[in-house]
Amino acid sequence: MARMNKPSTEMRQHILEVARALMTAKGYTAVGLAEVLSNAGVPKGSFYYYFKSKEEFGAALLEEYFGEYLARVTPILEGQAKASDCLAAYFAHWIETQGADIPQQKCLVVKLGPEVCDLSEAMRLVLDRGTVRIVSLIARCIERGIEDKSIQTACDSSMLAQALYQLWLGASLQAKLQMSTKAFDAAVQATQTLVR
Repeated sequence: MARMNKPSTEMRQHILEVARALMTAKGYTAVGLAEVLSNAGVPKGSFYYYFKSKEEFGAALLEEYFGEYLARVTPILEGQAKASDCLAAYFAHWIETQGADIPQQKCLVVKLGPEVCDLSEAMRLVLDRGTVRIVSLIARCIERGIEDKSIQTACDSSMLAQALYQLWLGASLQAKLQMSTKAFDAAVQATQTLVR
């Protein structure tokens, strides 16, 4: 690939975008820095100008992912519709993005989480903080639904949000294993049972 001539912050962002596409397809450990830099058009020796280590690079990649993900789903979960409709729209978005072959929107928690948690404490912490933020956003939607009476549940909103997020992460993993979106059908039914 041709060498890129971009300002430092743009080049750093470009490297992260290229790496995300590669790692979404192959995983973290299967993608070497040389492959990322070659695809980004960046000289091999200049990686450490942008990142102190591959671990810092991986943490930055995950931070970027969570920032983009939350920017995309916050308007869905905090929409003007009834909270139950917002929650349903969020999980419809989940199916749309995780069921399709759109590498830029694939869930990096599912793809990289199990792989990197044992390799890097810094990356594990980014994953943990990011998922806590997502669960909190879901919990706020559930609380709003209890208030507007569009959601009926005997569960604590935080506990229910955690259970739903775990359910959907599991459905995403099962969909990958089965190469089918059928796992999402079961997740929808379970969600409708838990959130009436």
